[in-house]
Amino acid sequence: MRRTIIISFLAVFMAMTVNAQTALKKVYDENINPIEQIDQALAKAKSEGKFVVCQVGGNWCSWCLRFADFITNDSAISNIISQNFVYIHVNYNPRKSDGEEKKMITKKMLERLNNPARFGFPVFVVLDEDGKVIHTQDSSFLEEGQGYNKEKVLRFFKNWTPKAVKQ
Repeated sequence: MRRTIIISFLAVFMAMTVNAQTALKKVYDENINPIEQIDQALAKAKSEGKFVVCQVGGNWCSWCLRFADFITNDSAISNIISQNFVYIHVNYNPRKSDGEEKKMITKKMLERLNNPARFGFPVFVVLDEDGKVIHTQDSSFLEEGQGYNKEKVLRFFKNWTPKAVKQ
């Protein structure tokens, strides 16, 4: 009995250690106004001749964090993003306890982005330099197994660069 308890304890401890080592970095700032965040990204994109990609989701979404990690750790993808887009993580909080002001800001943000939540999370909204929504990408089409498919992700970004859209 004692041996079983010790083995169980060690198994739980090892599982927690592995999980802590593989935990994904939180990339969504829950304290900023998402509308102001989008406005700032648009100003930067316009001055640099780029588009904006809004990755809408939250730190509560494991697929959102996986995607952020995936694009950061792949040089081909991170290069195409940095050359063509201002990339932002727009926080969406589905909790109802945030108060009326935050609910209204979230509602306005979703309306501005053409209500992308219907696709699930993360969802990617591409804005041109004037802030017009030119594409909404359902992330499920980019997935493969428990992660993302590099070719599909590259194709998505390449198809929505300013050069590709303006041909």
